[in-house]
Amino acid sequence: MNVVEFPQSRCRVGVARCDITPPVGIYHRMWGAATHDRSTGIHRPLTATALVLRDLIGDSSHQCVAIAVDHCLLWTTEMSRLLQTVSDSTGVPLEQLTVFFSHTHGAGLMGMERSELPGGDLISPYLDELAARIAHLIVQAIDQLEPATIVYGRGRSDLATNRDNFDEARGHAVCGYQPDGFADDTIIVARMTGDNGSTLATIVNYACHPTTLAWENTLISPDYIGAMREIIETATDAPCFFIQGASGDIGPREGFVGDVAVADRNGRRLGYASLAAIEGLAPPGQCFAYVKPVISGATLGVWEFQPESGKRTNAVSMWESRTVEVPIRYRQDIPVKSQLEKDLIHWRTVESDAIAAGSADEARDARAMIERTTRRLVRVASLPEGKTYPYSITAWRIGDAIWLAYDGEHYNVLQTTLRQSFPQYTLIIGTIANGSSVWYLPDARSYGKGLYQEEVSILEKGCLEQVIAASIELIQALTSRLE
Repeated sequence: MNVVEFPQSRCRVGVARCDITPPVGIYHRMWGAATHDRSTGIHRPLTATALVLRDLIGDSSHQCVAIAVDHCLLWTTEMSRLLQTVSDSTGVPLEQLTVFFSHTHGAGLMGMERSELPGGDLISPYLDELAARIAHLIVQAIDQLEPATIVYGRGRSDLATNRDNFDEARGHAVCGYQPDGFADDTIIVARMTGDNGSTLATIVNYACHPTTLAWENTLISPDYIGAMREIIETATDAPCFFIQGASGDIGPREGFVGDVAVADRNGRRLGYASLAAIEGLAPPGQCFAYVKPVISGATLGVWEFQPESGKRTNAVSMWESRTVEVPIRYRQDIPVKSQLEKDLIHWRTVESDAIAAGSADEARDARAMIERTTRRLVRVASLPEGKTYPYSITAWRIGDAIWLAYDGEHYNVLQTTLRQSFPQYTLIIGTIANGSSVWYLPDARSYGKGLYQEEVSILEKGCLEQVIAASIELIQALTSRLE
């Protein structure tokens, strides 16, 4: 082979970034074991980044409007409200809007069911402001659309580790570092370069739960993503757009702490690894070609970067998008709303009695159960009726890359299976896309182990395998039509 081609996309790109840090004092607690309610300060700012991709012709029907948001997620009701407000304000159809949550667990949980709790009165006005800022960003990004080339590459980072462990001494599963478990260390990176040679943005797609900071942390924080972005943006002088991968069973080895220095350290690890991969990317619109031999102490083979052919340029400009719906059966043992309401009353009574008795540990555990039950109650209240959930998968084919957006938190095997099935394409796999209406999607073999992810899931065993099979069919359809 005398020519090496690199995965690329040609399209129009527009990028805009703003600060979305909530006010100090807003409701912050989302960890069951936490004893605080309000945030007490800011570790690093939270950001929102709008990335608009449109085909070279400029057809707005061939458009993806993605927004990277430094929050854990929004519940179904709050998510729908935000998307509708943004769509109404910008004129962008709902089906073109995709919010990729970084999934940081240090930003606070912005659910309206918490409005009566300390700092909860600030949630509603904050969400209104968040929607307004995102809408403004999208308008900015659309105004700045320009022809660009996206070059993709791969890196490796061992920040991600398996977190499905078993406490042998106590005889039950725990969500924490599993030294012998598998974790995909793949980083997908991309650099977006305008035709004038300027870097418009970079992409980092990596799977690792942002759970460095946990119940002891009282600061608003993007977790490790903040320091990661700082490393990359300092070097590239352009926004870094982070996309959380399939991290349902994946987290950092050193996590569940209150020390923000650990989060920054984790972020630098991923940041430097990502930056190394970005530095190795090919120039936009070029291939690497063998030129000639040169007689020296040895006969040397000389290679150099050269412009791509016109046929190749057309190929990387291909654009198509598609959404498929997969009916997935609910678990038969999903708790009903009335039972959860009774459970909530029970745990509040236990907490109250424990406080009166001066039992701090028992009160903390009861408070954790109140948090867990509240979340389940919110989830159940928003589920569509029937025996199946209408699960949607959206994919965009842009040249050599396929971008996929998934609701929920998927086990790591989603991305490893798809990338093994389609090694000829770069797959950007984004989860927590427009929230997590379905919560976790573990693989079939992880059911029956007493894992947290199964306990809170709403879909039956085999759900992830259904999503993987549907994704394979979707990718095949996208690629076969454009080859």
